[in-house]
Amino acid sequence: MKNSKFALFLLVIAFFNNSFSFSQQIKGIVKNELEQPLDAAYIYNLNSKSHAHSSENGVFIIDNTKIGDSIRIGLLGYKNKTILLDEQHINSKLIVILEEKLFQLDEMVIREELNALSTITRLDLQTSPVNSSQEVLRKVPGLIIGQHAGGGKAEQLFLRGFDIDHGTDVSISVDGMPVNMVSHAHGQGYSDLHFLIPETVNKIDFGKGPYYAKQGDFNTAGYVDFSTKDYLKESQVLFSVGQFNSLRTLGMFDLLEKTKNQNAYMAVEYLSNDGPFESPQNFNRLNLFGKYVMFSPENDKLSLSASHFTSRWDASGQIPQREVDNGNISRFGAIDDTEGGTTQRTNFNVEYSKYVSNNTTLKTNAFYSHYEFELYSNFTFFLEDPINGDQIKQKENRDIFGLNSNLTYNTYLGNTAVTLNSGLGFRHDITKDTELSKTLNRKTTLENIQLGDINQTNVNAYVNAEFEFGKLTISPSLRLDYFKFLYNDKLQTNYTLLSESKSIVSPKLNFFFNAKDNLQLYLKSGVGFHSNDTRVVLSNQGKDILPKAYGLDFGNIWKPSSKLVINSAVWYLFLEQEFVYVGDAGIVEPSGKTERYGLDLGLRYQFNNWLFFDSDATLTKARSVDDLDGQNYIPLAPDFTIAGGLSVNNLNNFSGGLRYRYIDDRPANEDNSIVAEGYFVTDINLNYSIGNVTLGMVVENLFDVAWNETQFATESRLQNETQPVEEIHFTPGTPFYIKGMLSYKF
Repeated sequence: MKNSKFALFLLVIAFFNNSFSFSQQIKGIVKNELEQPLDAAYIYNLNSKSHAHSSENGVFIIDNTKIGDSIRIGLLGYKNKTILLDEQHINSKLIVILEEKLFQLDEMVIREELNALSTITRLDLQTSPVNSSQEVLRKVPGLIIGQHAGGGKAEQLFLRGFDIDHGTDVSISVDGMPVNMVSHAHGQGYSDLHFLIPETVNKIDFGKGPYYAKQGDFNTAGYVDFSTKDYLKESQVLFSVGQFNSLRTLGMFDLLEKTKNQNAYMAVEYLSNDGPFESPQNFNRLNLFGKYVMFSPENDKLSLSASHFTSRWDASGQIPQREVDNGNISRFGAIDDTEGGTTQRTNFNVEYSKYVSNNTTLKTNAFYSHYEFELYSNFTFFLEDPINGDQIKQKENRDIFGLNSNLTYNTYLGNTAVTLNSGLGFRHDITKDTELSKTLNRKTTLENIQLGDINQTNVNAYVNAEFEFGKLTISPSLRLDYFKFLYNDKLQTNYTLLSESKSIVSPKLNFFFNAKDNLQLYLKSGVGFHSNDTRVVLSNQGKDILPKAYGLDFGNIWKPSSKLVINSAVWYLFLEQEFVYVGDAGIVEPSGKTERYGLDLGLRYQFNNWLFFDSDATLTKARSVDDLDGQNYIPLAPDFTIAGGLSVNNLNNFSGGLRYRYIDDRPANEDNSIVAEGYFVTDINLNYSIGNVTLGMVVENLFDVAWNETQFATESRLQNETQPVEEIHFTPGTPFYIKGMLSYKF
């Protein structure tokens, strides 16, 4: 009798143990139909309300689950799936396959997005694919770009009231590898993204302001991180030809044909273009890119990538407005058409990520780049040298070594979910014979102004915490950067090695509040910085090496209806005194304290299954703090920009879009007596698919407006002039320009 009672007791315990299992962690992986991991998928327990996101390995771990719970898995562009947990799911890894479908904005739930703001660029890439490096940059909301040197020079960037030049105040990276060049021959932060083949871009992560612990040098106005694809859905060849002798060929080839647990592909791109100029720019560029990705049985991920690009070009340069007005030259003419240059970059990048434990993940990448640059320019014509002219050469040869490592740890503090992110990194730049010289006809060196070797090191560490109190998340963080600057001045008679070091601490504090499933409010605050050129650091005897930026953002991401998403922010940014190295003159100029404040507004609206609208506007006031009112304008700082368009997808085999961008008139000098004219430019593209073949057409500047792509207030003197003149010097924007495209996928 006792034995039977004991047996009955054991049966009851077993029954309750199976029927009312203790909550535990469930580990799983989310894949698509090609068995490729899907990151940023939202995993939600409908019973316990616990949630998680899949990592870039596709892996997720969700707490507080038990047998009988319903788990919903969702990701934009894929059909949702709900799984009822049984004993098999509890005892083994949960494998979820999501089926791809047409993108629908009404399925987006802001609360479920891993990074709601960056999700916007995912939408834009999905609805309006890119096919040029310029279009890749324009996918960043609020970022305006301009080209002014024959197509081979890095674009000039504008963001939040900054004329960022070529990258001084925005940090840019690709797969964790920095693009910005420190102490560059042309300008601090110089960011040439032309090695990135646009069709290889998988996603774009961006943030505005200095609020992110992972971002260090150059992260004042914001940052942009590009991630390349891990695999190709299909191979592709593309051929495009158009006006101005423009040609583009592209080949993207899957090398392993969907081999399980590993992918490999390569991409080759060639471009050439003479441009609309009277003196052909003879531009050409060759890009090579290859990537191999492997997943271990434990879903650890290893990525190896290599790329190389080389480019050469001629340029008509910036021309003075007075010569166009008096009819001596046309808008597409030149004063000195011997400008131009060559550049190349070779990159190797290794990325590795793994789950160290169920609560801890590690992600790291190591990179090496070799970079060469040679640029010839003439901005002032005969102002300095009335006989030979003012042509200059800027040249450098650089090697970059670096490592970034991030550890993410998930835990609980009582009932509060806590995520800790900590990281270590370093970057070491070595340049040889960084040069600024006066030259004649790109052949004869008349005088060396600067010549030396630069050795610059940055070591950094950061920690970021996220405390989740229901709808409210509080995220404090702290970042430490250490710099070492070395410069060997080769123009000195004796060996001269100058050195300086400096450290900076950058605190951040951010708040996110999910007021509703489709309304997130945020308040971001933080301190950022950008380093100054090594030559500035040493010539200024270590003062103002790392000028700080203090920022504050208050904004929201709101989905008031199923088809409309709005993001808006009011913001303020203050920059300390800094000294800027002017690479074109080899001199140091103080810029003083500055402040900027403004309003960002973005809209995304999906009319139906095939028509999508987007628009991003920024209204800004930018002023120098120390100067008198009326004398305190910041040259070329935009007051108002807006960009957007309509996109058509999968309409009876048709796709395409209408894109526009506008920048208003803005001051070109400190007292606004010289104005850089604004412009409104419209582009259109149309594609039609027949099976695996796609025919396409692109028209840039559809309405053939006369616009200036870049403008500067410059003092110059022509050879027949006795006195210099300060006025607008500009590079004309492309006129009406049409090209056709044929592609084949296999």
